[in-house]
Amino acid sequence: MKKILVADDEDILRILITDTLEDDFDIEEAEDGKEALQKIRDNDYDLIVLDYMMPYLTGLEVLEAVRNDHNTTKVLMLTAKAQDADRENAIAKGADYFMSKPFSPMELLTLVENILAS
Repeated sequence: MKKILVADDEDILRILITDTLEDDFDIEEAEDGKEALQKIRDNDYDLIVLDYMMPYLTGLEVLEAVRNDHNTTKVLMLTAKAQDADRENAIAKGADYFMSKPFSPMELLTLVENILAS
């Protein structure tokens, strides 16, 4: 079973994402950027679902550290900041995919399935 880390500081959203994906994937959660980075460094994931803005370390800071560690795990950035500059910045730092909040659970599931099938 493919393993996914869901890192988001919003409990309700993290639970929604986990509930949406847990039937098809092995899900682990992180509540902030520091916890996410530690889990990424300690485990192997097939996909990291990473919130753009989190406490302690932002999603961008986590992403930058992950890529500096030469970790090539696919990263899906989630954000309520849907500006083109935010998307470009995330992609420049190494994000593979980008999804704006709010999104439908089915939209997320379909994207995750497509990412992991490629």
